[in-house]
Amino acid sequence: MKHYEVEILDAKTREKLCFLDKVEPHATIAEIKNLFTKTHPQWYPARQSLRLDPKGKSLKDEDVLQKLPVGTTATLYFRDLGAQISWVTVFLTEYAGPLFIYLLFYFRVPFIYGHKYDFTSSRHTVVHLACICHSFHYVKRLLETLFVHRFSHGTMPLRNIFKVSALGCVFQDPGLLPAPSTRSRPHPSPACFQNCTYYWGFAAWMAYYINHPLYTPPTYGAQQVKLALAIFVICQLGNFSIHMALRDLRPAGEWPAPGKGGMVVGRLGKGGSHLPLLSCLPGSKTRKIPYPTKNPFTWLFLLVSCPNYTYEVGSWIGFAIMTQCLPVALFSLVGFTQMTIWAKGKHRSYLKEFRDYPPLRMPIIPFLL
Repeated sequence: MKHYEVEILDAKTREKLCFLDKVEPHATIAEIKNLFTKTHPQWYPARQSLRLDPKGKSLKDEDVLQKLPVGTTATLYFRDLGAQISWVTVFLTEYAGPLFIYLLFYFRVPFIYGHKYDFTSSRHTVVHLACICHSFHYVKRLLETLFVHRFSHGTMPLRNIFKVSALGCVFQDPGLLPAPSTRSRPHPSPACFQNCTYYWGFAAWMAYYINHPLYTPPTYGAQQVKLALAIFVICQLGNFSIHMALRDLRPAGEWPAPGKGGMVVGRLGKGGSHLPLLSCLPGSKTRKIPYPTKNPFTWLFLLVSCPNYTYEVGSWIGFAIMTQCLPVALFSLVGFTQMTIWAKGKHRSYLKEFRDYPPLRMPIIPFLL
């Protein structure tokens, strides 16, 4: 079997950083990154960008060596992406903020509403109910991030966590982006750098008014609150059900068989020792058409491509009706606008990739949008 020699040069200085001898032809870029890490531990795979041209695009981890336009001696150029942080950490940061920020206003900690209101409690039942709903929503998101969503290989530069904690755009595996549930954001877009300010800022804005000592309950009283609560709960259950259905479409990490990209044997330098490497995928990049399951909440897949967004918007509409608060309504509107853009993009992607994609489906709103 023909083997390859791979030399890795610094994209800026053209300095030779590594030479790999007798690399098997079915080796993937991900596995070459692992070999490179053996000689340069400070550059773990997530920090590496390997490309065929110093100013070209980064090669994908799944690209196979023998399918690249290279000879038996392949030259790859390396760029350091900087210290990386996992998307799990990013999402936990995004969602933990609103949870704790809202509670600060709910408990009326000092310096928010004035000294005489410090740690006082609202006399309106809807205020306490709103706190329960808001907290439930973000606790749900945190738990889904930890236990439901599966992430393909994807990180973001650590330096951007400060941007993520400073600007905003609504959800979304996304991530993408991302493809939520299960999410994959191999290359974070500028929008994702803004998520934390979006979530944190709106949480503070709506919490300030809902928990304000002068807050006025909804116009139609208990009937309005009960109807809104029903909408919120149904949509939260629906959103979770869709996430579970999408999760089951993406297989969990598994050990690939030898010869299928699972094991690569390479040598560091001529005469160097052989290095067997196994790669494990925490979440594959397999894409399938999502279909309804036995769970009635998933039947919305019959009509829309992104029912998780539909339910998400519905939840916030319910919360807006419950609290009758303008900041919540604006949050819902901005979220709906952004999720509509993502849903249309995902819908186009489905139509392009799958010829047998159900023609009746709309992106986010049945029969309309």
